[in-house]
Amino acid sequence: MNVSLLRAVDRWLGVPAAALLTLHRRLLGRAAPDGPIRTILFVKLAEQGSTVLAAGALQAAIARVGREHVFFLAFEENRLVLDAMSLIPRDNVLTLDVSTPAAAARSGLALLHRLREIRPDAAIDLEFFARSSAIFTFLSGAGRRVGLHAHAGGGPYRGDLMTHRLVFNPYLHTSQAFLLAVTALDQAGRRFPAFPVPAPDVMPPEIAWQPAADDLEAVRRLLPEATAARDVPSPLEAPASRDLPPMVLLNANCSDLLPLRRWPADRFVELAKRLLAARPELHVLFTGGPEEAADTACLAAEVSSTRCLSVAGRTTFGQLLALYSVAQVLVTNDSGPAHFATLTGIDIVTLFGPETPLLFAARTPRNHVLWSAMACSPCVSALNNRQSTCRESLCMQAISVDQVFAAAMSAYTSRVTGRA
Repeated sequence: MNVSLLRAVDRWLGVPAAALLTLHRRLLGRAAPDGPIRTILFVKLAEQGSTVLAAGALQAAIARVGREHVFFLAFEENRLVLDAMSLIPRDNVLTLDVSTPAAAARSGLALLHRLREIRPDAAIDLEFFARSSAIFTFLSGAGRRVGLHAHAGGGPYRGDLMTHRLVFNPYLHTSQAFLLAVTALDQAGRRFPAFPVPAPDVMPPEIAWQPAADDLEAVRRLLPEATAARDVPSPLEAPASRDLPPMVLLNANCSDLLPLRRWPADRFVELAKRLLAARPELHVLFTGGPEEAADTACLAAEVSSTRCLSVAGRTTFGQLLALYSVAQVLVTNDSGPAHFATLTGIDIVTLFGPETPLLFAARTPRNHVLWSAMACSPCVSALNNRQSTCRESLCMQAISVDQVFAAAMSAYTSRVTGRA
């Protein structure tokens, strides 16, 4: 996904399109209907991790209209986490292919046709001021449309396409904001941005995810196969061994949406060396996607240990979750894996910098957050389209290897000594 191109399209085409649709809406002057809500559409195109944070909102919608009547629109690459969560039927996940401009045009037209077939009674835009999501929400034909609005300049312009125009509240966790978007359907649209309800408590998602047997088997083969690819002895007794060694997983990557979230790569290497030196039974695995495989393999090679391997690009999404379910600790930049891991029982150490954990941290007591809280952090938010002029990422550099090592070892030790 070309993030720069998508942002440019969202700005240079999205702004005039939103303005024209706003004019169209005002000329028609139709008020939101008062009838019952039988079908709800969510629009959350990007960021798989934020999709996990929407679990509470999805569950609230399901409780209201039933899972068969809840739909979700996302980029094609983001449907994996929705399928893993299994909250709504797979056929209710609608996807937009943005692999090429031509594919995006074809996919967009097909989606509009599908949305008109569904004809949702309500559509909820979960994006932070993206114009494309606001446009899809409006064109869905839903009579009630909930989403953020730039009240008095409180956010980038995205037209006036919502019937329930929410104000961005930087003091609410994202999962709370998403749940409130569902609650907004019970309010009269004309009274917004006033929203006279208390902020809800959002508990960690209670999702009964279980790894598939073939995914677990693939994980059991993962260490021998990954080791063979490096032509060194297997760390397991035999490829057929059913027992896996204790593992700490390192995710040194983050999405292209915000590369400032990366902790320096050489510190991941140093962390791996210290973990292996401290616990001789431990294995360290670097994870990542296919596009990150080459760089991640170099990091594992720098550690220079038969107990350290890269499995980047060697797992499907289901196998990655299965790996989380059998490993003890995941150390990750603030990115999707921190949220995916909440579907399993692994402990997570999440490194925050240009964004704040107060809004975006994974919601589980097993998430151990490290954040330097520098005066310039967070420097990205919904109000600036999550972009920053910073190029040094000093907030990430301020997190030391000592801090991460201590957090990872504390989580690991608690697990191996029998903490529930």
